[in-house]
Amino acid sequence: MAKREGSTKNNKPPVVTATDKRRLRREEEIKKIESLGQRALTLANNGPLDSSVKLFTELPISELTLQGLERAHYAEMTEIQHKSLPYALAKRDVLGAAKTGSGKTLAFLIPILEILYRHQWTQLDGLGALVISPTRELAMQIFEVLCKIGRYHKLSAGLIIGGKQVEEEKAIMGRMNILVCTPGRLLQHMDETAGFDCDNLQVLVLDEADRILDLGFKKTMNAIIENLPRQRQTLLFSATQTKSVKDLARLSLERPEYVGVHEKDRFSTPSKLLQHYMTVELPQKLDMLYSFLRTHANNKVIVFLSSGKQVRFVYETFTKARPGIPLLHMHGKQKQMRRVEIFEKFKNTTKAALLCTDVAARGLDFPAVDWVVQVDCPEDCDTYLHRVGRTARYEASGKSLLFLLPTEAPEMIRLLNEKNIPIKEISPKGNKVLNVSKQLQHFCFQDSETKYLGQRAFVTYVRSVFLQKNKKVFDVDKLPLEEFAESLGLPGAPQVKFVKRKGDKNKSYEDENSLLKDEREQRRKTRMEEIERENTADTCIDSTVKTKADKMFARKNANVLAGHYQKLVDHSDTSDGEGDFTLKRADHPLGESDDNSVKLPNIPSQELSKRQLRKMKEKLIKNTRNNRVVFDDDGNARPIYELQDEDSFRQQGDVNKMVDEFQQRNRILMDEADVADREADQMRRKEKRIRRKIREREELGLESSQTLAVLKTDDFSGNDSSEDEAPRDKRSIRMAASDDELQTSKPKKQRSARVLEVDNSAMTLEDQEQLALQLLGSG
Repeated sequence: MAKREGSTKNNKPPVVTATDKRRLRREEEIKKIESLGQRALTLANNGPLDSSVKLFTELPISELTLQGLERAHYAEMTEIQHKSLPYALAKRDVLGAAKTGSGKTLAFLIPILEILYRHQWTQLDGLGALVISPTRELAMQIFEVLCKIGRYHKLSAGLIIGGKQVEEEKAIMGRMNILVCTPGRLLQHMDETAGFDCDNLQVLVLDEADRILDLGFKKTMNAIIENLPRQRQTLLFSATQTKSVKDLARLSLERPEYVGVHEKDRFSTPSKLLQHYMTVELPQKLDMLYSFLRTHANNKVIVFLSSGKQVRFVYETFTKARPGIPLLHMHGKQKQMRRVEIFEKFKNTTKAALLCTDVAARGLDFPAVDWVVQVDCPEDCDTYLHRVGRTARYEASGKSLLFLLPTEAPEMIRLLNEKNIPIKEISPKGNKVLNVSKQLQHFCFQDSETKYLGQRAFVTYVRSVFLQKNKKVFDVDKLPLEEFAESLGLPGAPQVKFVKRKGDKNKSYEDENSLLKDEREQRRKTRMEEIERENTADTCIDSTVKTKADKMFARKNANVLAGHYQKLVDHSDTSDGEGDFTLKRADHPLGESDDNSVKLPNIPSQELSKRQLRKMKEKLIKNTRNNRVVFDDDGNARPIYELQDEDSFRQQGDVNKMVDEFQQRNRILMDEADVADREADQMRRKEKRIRRKIREREELGLESSQTLAVLKTDDFSGNDSSEDEAPRDKRSIRMAASDDELQTSKPKKQRSARVLEVDNSAMTLEDQEQLALQLLGSG
């Protein structure tokens, strides 16, 4: 029996608990992770992948990432992914350069997910990967792709860009494993957010690295890099990659792998991109753009301009002119939500024209763009490549058109040819070109807001040309500014501080400044020669006077005086100094100080211009103390208050007694003034009552036979009380049409009243007022 039980116990399979299952799964997962790491190192050490390897499934990538790629419909690798992924998966620094639309985004997002997965990264480990983008739209696009391919990973990801509430971002910063951000907002969180920690950072990615590392983001990136750990993996991707030793040293790269795609290609742009340029005069640019949009109304077009003010002006005016194609506009001054709305709307549309600045030139993936039109010349070839890269993405086809001024075309075409950019010249069809300048002029005339936008567009365009480094291409002195302003619908060219115009030619600031300096020097020499001739000639000014002020007063270049000074001329004087006059100013350094007045030199009344008179007055005001003066009978200016010294004041008597006398004297004067004020107030009230009574009588419309009956004595009793304090019936005027009515209307109790019968047929308003005043006196 015991043996049977024992044999049964030995044959029973072991019980596997849930804990054992979890432990087994972890061990298997760890083995897979280690295997992925070893395969990645082996792959990187073996050099570039064989050209036969094309699928993502052939790479050492986890099942979670492969599921995300399959769900997002990514199966085959592009060339940049084929060359860079083996090094990036092996945790090596990579510099990747490839044409636009070649799949650089997946080339750095897949390594981020794989490296954090191999480290079994959780929210408790903090920030593991950082992706920095130069623009908000590109950051949003990267974040969208990350969410698609990383949906099966247990990693948290966040988008940190400007234009959103900072407090909401601060609350989630400490829980993010992957951050996609712009440089400015990232630095703000580094400075302000207490829970933000980058000490465990594993991967740093710079998308459009050449743009981030240039002067525009130099200070911001330096501050960000100082807060990041030096032991990290760094991935740099761009269409035009930087190889500057200084930039690479700033990023602490360790033996980076340079992956250049399309370097051996004949051309720097996609083979399916057809590129054209057109030589257009500056005043005809908007006409040509309007004509292009009218003839391509069924296409999807991106139009690049050099400034946001130009984008706004063209958008507002073309919307009114109706080119026949839906218009959208995007620039850096728009609010974030508005830019997101425009970005999504243009992505989902099939035919529209997007007017934008270079904010949309890098990295943005707009599907099925037919044309890229560059109205303003790009600053360099790299900017040109980024702009045209919005079309012909991956294996699609596209077209581009570049407007060049006659002064820009030769040098710019030479630079493009040096970069192996195939571009052909085309000419517009004469019957297709429309004139829109008249409409723009009409819009500016009707709306002051449109006119202001046109002025700002003019100034910003001229400034953009002026600030460009390549002066062989961009020459602001050769721009026809007047014609350009007219093409925008403006009545005249706005003044630009850094560009001066003389006649029909445009002069730079330096040339114009030297010209003005020569003119001033010539005028100064001419003026000095005139002064010398005047001093040597026998004039009414004494030849012994050599002061600067006298020389100024002796000039003979004008014969008009201000009206104020003409009144001071004594025309009746027939002495030797006929036509002269003298001004006196108190405490002026040019005058005599013994009589506390200032005597200016005799000035011929016909020899002062308005400018000389103004300069003389300014000098007098500058050198004169701000003292109020009075003039005595002799015309001498003296201060209002002439103070005595203390000793002479005390000799006049006791100080307290003089103070009492002064107060008593002024108190009497104040009492007298109060009495006069009261009397004047009483008279003013009486006159007011009289005017009111006369007005009431006129309103009753009494005829000429009617008489003024009774003015009650209560009205003229001299009472100081106001009108409102008296009873209403005591202020009334009793009227009677005849003597009989007057007799019957008299009360039984006789009052002391004066009754005056007057024929009102020939009385005017003034006569009535005189009558009322007589009654007032008799009352």
